[in-house]
Amino acid sequence: MKTAVIYARYSSDKQNEQSIEGQLRVCQDFAKRNDIIILDTYIDRAMTGTNDKRAEFQKMIKDSEKHNFEIVLVYKLDRFSRNKYETAMHKKTLRDNGVKIVSAMENIPDTPEGIILESLLEGMAEYYSAELAQKVRRGRNESRQKGNYVGGGVPYGYKVENKKLVINSEEAEIVKYIYQEYSKGVFVRDIISTLTEKRIFNRGKIFARNTVYDMLKRELYSGIYTLNGQVFDNIYPQIVPQEVYAKVRQKVERNRYGKRSLEVVYLLRNKLICGYCGSSITAECGTCRDGTRKRYYKCIGRKKKNGCKKLMIRKEILENFVLDIIIEELQKPNLMDKIIDTLLKLQTEQQKENSIISALIKEKTQLKTSLNNIMQAIEQGVINKTTNQRMTELESQIEEVETKILIEKTKTETLITETEMRKFYSNALKLEPALIINTLIEHIKVYDDKIEIKFASPLFENPDKCQGFLIYNTIKQIPYIIDNRKKIEYIAFEIEIYV
Repeated sequence: MKTAVIYARYSSDKQNEQSIEGQLRVCQDFAKRNDIIILDTYIDRAMTGTNDKRAEFQKMIKDSEKHNFEIVLVYKLDRFSRNKYETAMHKKTLRDNGVKIVSAMENIPDTPEGIILESLLEGMAEYYSAELAQKVRRGRNESRQKGNYVGGGVPYGYKVENKKLVINSEEAEIVKYIYQEYSKGVFVRDIISTLTEKRIFNRGKIFARNTVYDMLKRELYSGIYTLNGQVFDNIYPQIVPQEVYAKVRQKVERNRYGKRSLEVVYLLRNKLICGYCGSSITAECGTCRDGTRKRYYKCIGRKKKNGCKKLMIRKEILENFVLDIIIEELQKPNLMDKIIDTLLKLQTEQQKENSIISALIKEKTQLKTSLNNIMQAIEQGVINKTTNQRMTELESQIEEVETKILIEKTKTETLITETEMRKFYSNALKLEPALIINTLIEHIKVYDDKIEIKFASPLFENPDKCQGFLIYNTIKQIPYIIDNRKKIEYIAFEIEIYV
């Protein structure tokens, strides 16, 4: 029997343990049907899946290094992550540790076709998520037009009454004081010291400098709230006079620090191996006389002066070169037809199973039963704060499940045609380079006149190709940096692909 751990997550405070219980139940049922032993569970509550800053998630990735389990079992793939780049990176880490991810609700085969299907499912999930988010935004915008507060953390200086924000008189006086002192030239650290001496705190804690700076940047204190270019003047009652706010904003802008530089992504990081000395090839960066930044891939062995003479190569040139080769291979008619045919069959099978909708309908029935029990208790005179709160929670959960059922039904009714799937397939290859490289490529061995690409999955049906090298007849030319003289020379490149 195989060993596994379950990873479960829900996204917001509007969801609760009911969501976790449902995920665990489905995963445990799947494990029983497939002779899988569950060793442990990792649960993140009210944590978004758009990044990996989740304590239990990180603990699970770290624990995979112990090689105690073979599978990470999730309710659906979007519970693991909604960030495609981070998904690819963490899957690579788990795969290196002998662990694979299995979705209890999505029938994804462990084949090259499954890799493409997974990308397709992620793309569809993003589409439906974006569509739902658009509807939510539209509803929130209508609420803002009416001057209602749509939720989230209540800014310091305000409180909520009947869906409207009103001024919290005690906190508002502190906001005014902070603005007035800063407009006079008093430093933030001195403002905080004065407030602390007077025993004035930020909801029980000493004001942090970042909190005060954030308050000084918030236009809403002037009574104006701008979102996506739309201006609202009926949501936040004015606390700070407009002239004081304008003066403070000028000072804040003058005192701003420099902008952060965006992180540069090296697509081939951890995939390149020097063909001469076997060392890893890593990122290198230099500045030209005109101030422009140039980025390269350089052999670590050469950097450590082990005698290797492997030449540096420009980052963009090598990445584009490798991607062109991979995409060219994946778009060959025979391979593409095989993958598309498999995807269409899997889509049909998933439509027939309809297991996600069944699970959601079951969850809705259970929630309605709980709600009816609460209603019966109220009818019998059991009315208190707890019953009212529980009734509101259940109504919210039922509404959320109904929305999910609607989305799943839309997915089931809207089948992707072969033409649409081929278009998506081609676009996915071009738009998701990091996902392709991290998922499909085992390693890339680079020489000065040859490159060898090792695929992680057997993509070729011809067994002869699996036993040896696939040599490209065409010789391609790519520019190299020669030594430290920054001289560019074109070198003939022979490409070899093997599995």
